[in-house]
Amino acid sequence: MAVLIILRGNSGSGKTSVAKRLQEKLGPETMLISQDVVRREMLHTKDGPYSQTIPFIIHLLQYASQHENYVILEGILNATWYRPVFQFVKELFGDAIFAYYYDLPFEETLKRHQTRSQSQEFGAEKMARWWKDSDISDVLNEKIFRAEISLQQALNLILSDIKTHGK
Repeated sequence: MAVLIILRGNSGSGKTSVAKRLQEKLGPETMLISQDVVRREMLHTKDGPYSQTIPFIIHLLQYASQHENYVILEGILNATWYRPVFQFVKELFGDAIFAYYYDLPFEETLKRHQTRSQSQEFGAEKMARWWKDSDISDVLNEKIFRAEISLQQALNLILSDIKTHGK
């Protein structure tokens, strides 16, 4: 059975950086599903509670659960809008879910955003519009990452956690 790793949090938190490094570390047969790639690049649609992104991500997760060893789902993934996804994965992956939420202050996400290639695409104003404070899921049992955690520390913690699952 595949292991699912979920990385959630506001824009600029560090989710994508950790997800990409994690995929590199875990190697072949590791699918990375990035909400931004699915929504903006593949489907070219807006996010929201009725976005076509939600059922498409469910289909990708279903496929990945049968064909991959590891699945990484990362994105803002609003806890209310994506609740159906989280409920679905609880049934699909059972106890093989490792979920993490970046609960950072807005100022920290702005600081981290300045180091990203997208820093010229959008700034503080758009990030403030997208901001959702402490959007912790009531479906997932998420470990919370605070501002103090580095990319390497997050990576090490996740790798240590999934090792306990026997993969």
